[in-house]
Amino acid sequence: MNKKNSEEIISNSNTLIVYYRQGCHLCEQMLVSLYQQQIMHQSRVEFEIEIIDIDDDPELLQQYNIDVPVVMYQDEVIFYHFFDEKEFEDTLKKMKK
Repeated sequence: MNKKNSEEIISNSNTLIVYYRQGCHLCEQMLVSLYQQQIMHQSRVEFEIEIIDIDDDPELLQQYNIDVPVVMYQDEVIFYHFFDEKEFEDTLKKMKK
């Protein structure tokens, strides 16, 4: 798992940020879905998945406490709670090849 806190995120135009918390079954399901998509689309577009535990940051905890998992791309929420295939496809189209 590529887990970082919010200060360690390296700006990459093809990075999905996943706000999650340990022990969250929806978070684990989201990560599985994203890693599967990463493998399926690697020939089309490469992207990174950065994982941030909201419980390590009081501001993130306050902001996303009941919404995890939250997946963001370029500072915009793509989806939360559940993987959304249409939104994911739309995001892939925005990514640099």
